[in-house]
Amino acid sequence: MTTLGTASASPGEMDIGRLPVGESRDGSEVGLPVAVINGQRDGKTLYIQAVSDGDELNGLGVINRLVPQLDPAEIAGDILIVGIVNYYGFQVAEHRNPIDDTKLNRTYPGNASGTASERISAATFKAVRRSDLVLDLHQGSTSCMIDEVRVRCGRRHRLHRDCLELAKVFGCGYILDRKGPDGQLARVAPDEGIPTIDPELGGAVGWDEASIQKGVKGVFNVLYRYGFLDGDITTATQIRATGFRQYGSPAGGLVNFKFELGDEIRRGETLFEITDPFGTVKREVTAKSDGIFWRHRRLPQVATGEYVCSIGTNLDEY
Repeated sequence: MTTLGTASASPGEMDIGRLPVGESRDGSEVGLPVAVINGQRDGKTLYIQAVSDGDELNGLGVINRLVPQLDPAEIAGDILIVGIVNYYGFQVAEHRNPIDDTKLNRTYPGNASGTASERISAATFKAVRRSDLVLDLHQGSTSCMIDEVRVRCGRRHRLHRDCLELAKVFGCGYILDRKGPDGQLARVAPDEGIPTIDPELGGAVGWDEASIQKGVKGVFNVLYRYGFLDGDITTATQIRATGFRQYGSPAGGLVNFKFELGDEIRRGETLFEITDPFGTVKREVTAKSDGIFWRHRRLPQVATGEYVCSIGTNLDEY
């Protein structure tokens, strides 16, 4: 029998339920939506979660498209899924958890007696500890970003090679291989001996179907390569960045980008211009290094010092 919260499934079965994490302000129980898939045959355990940032919905879109395609009779091992981690942020479409004004994906491994975010992290991390592999599905918030996978354990970590291989199998085409901040699941779980990646599936307001389908394909790649489903895949070479440079605006006005997402950039080339409302160029910003145009803000208007775009740097192929 495989259980997660109130979901329980015998071999060859699937079930959905709720994972209790506390009570809301009106005293009603808060439970995260969960699913368990208990394969007909023995095998590894895969843990998948989405929406630890409350406005990042493409990962939920992956789960929404993925689960109906899975037949427990064809699966070896277990799949544990938490569809919405940041319950409170999701309800109001906010990135942070509004109950404690916290970025939930900075609170792992959590604290069962702590803040609302820490309690959610503690409850979900119990499922993480039962797993052999972890996919923590994200996106570039509501900005515009390429589809990529992040390896966050750091290149000196004993599981770095395992996490990097998992990222290559997922296969978005781009990997950001850079140590993550304290409390991030993709950094903390490898310390428990569990290869973990952070697929960043584009960036959107709501759902972006192209990024969702890349995520679905990525999960199936993992299911085939690690023996959950019969079959195999051919992994493709990924472009890896080990650096990440952000650019802010030197003036207020409107942004005019000179590159598209995924374009190669050479040092000294103009990344963007800032114009006034009538099209007069006020300032130009040039690239400080070679790289890939990785991410940029969605809205054109900026104030002085406001975030504009990011470039993936220190590139190689893996």
